[in-house]
Amino acid sequence: MLYRTLGTAGPQVSALGLGCMGMSALYGHADRDESIATIHAALDAGVTLLDTGDFYAMGHNELLIGEALRTAPAALREKALTSVKFGALRDPDGGWSGYDGRPAAVKNFAAYSLQRLGVDHIDVYRIARLDPDVPVEETVGAIAELVEAGHVRHIGLSEVGAETLRRAAAAAPVSDLQIEYSLLSRGIEAEILPTARELGIGVTAYGVLSRGLISGHVTRDRQFAANDFRGMSPRFQGENLQRNLDLVDALRKVAEERGATVAQTAIAWVLSRGEDIVPLVGARTRERLAESLGALDVALSPDDLAAIEAAVPAGAAAGERYPESQMAHLDSER
Repeated sequence: MLYRTLGTAGPQVSALGLGCMGMSALYGHADRDESIATIHAALDAGVTLLDTGDFYAMGHNELLIGEALRTAPAALREKALTSVKFGALRDPDGGWSGYDGRPAAVKNFAAYSLQRLGVDHIDVYRIARLDPDVPVEETVGAIAELVEAGHVRHIGLSEVGAETLRRAAAAAPVSDLQIEYSLLSRGIEAEILPTARELGIGVTAYGVLSRGLISGHVTRDRQFAANDFRGMSPRFQGENLQRNLDLVDALRKVAEERGATVAQTAIAWVLSRGEDIVPLVGARTRERLAESLGALDVALSPDDLAAIEAAVPAGAAAGERYPESQMAHLDSER
C-alpha cells in the first residue's frame, strides 16, 4: 500500500480510501456479509481510511462499519481511520430535509456517530453540505471544540467552494476537502483545487468512477432499482447515458492497450493528479475492491495521460452530476 497525507494538518492515510455508502444505501441492494468481508479485505490490503456519513441509511452504515471493526483482527482495527460526514436531515420515509450546521447539532451528531461506530474518536469529521443559515466558522469552530475535547482528531469539509474554504481555514486547521473529482467531474481544477493547495488542504476525491458510470461495468440497457440513486442521476438518463458510455468505450481502448481495466485507468488518473489527493473507491464486494486496488500498480506516463484525456476530454460529460434539487445544495457549484 502507498500512503499520502491529508494536507499539512491531517493524518497519513492509505493512497486509496474505501467509501462505504453503497454498502447501506443509494445503490440498490447490498449484501451485509459481503460488505463486512470487503471492509476486512480492504483493511488487510492496507487501506486505512473508511469513509461514511451518519445519514447513510439513517445510521445503518456507521453500525455496519462498527461491526466490521469489532470483528476485524486487532492489528487491522487499530490502523483504521474513520472519516464521517454529518448534518443531513432525514425523515422516516428516507426523505431529505436540508442540513444542520449549528454548533449544538454538530456535537449531537458526533455523540451518536461515536456510539454507532464503537470508537472513542472520529479521525476526520465534516459537514456533508454547507448549512446556508449557519456561518461556516461556527460549524468548524464546533468541530474544533470536539478536537480539543479528544472526540475528533481532524477537521474536514465537503463540497464547498474556494471562498468558503478560505473562511473555514482561517477559523481552524482544516485537513482536507472531500469533493467529487473524476475524469467526468473536473470542475475543482479551475479554482477550488488551487485554493486547497495554497492553503495546505488535502483532497479526498469521491465519485472517482462517477458512481460506476466509468467503471466499465455499466451497459447501455442497464436498469436501476427504485432505491438506486443512479435511476434519477442526470448522467445515467437516456441520451446522456449513451453519450457518456461512448466516452467509456474510448477510455476502454486506452486501458486495454495498457493492460488495465477501465476502472483501474480512471482511478489511476485521479491518483496521478497529485500526492495531496486521495481517491475514495466505493467497492461493495471483494472482487470490485481487488480491481480498484490494482490501480495502484498502473503507472501512467505523460503519453498515457494525454491519451486518457483525449478519450475523455475535460467537460465532455453529458448531464449534471446531481439532479437540480441537489445541485442547489452544493456550495462548490456556486
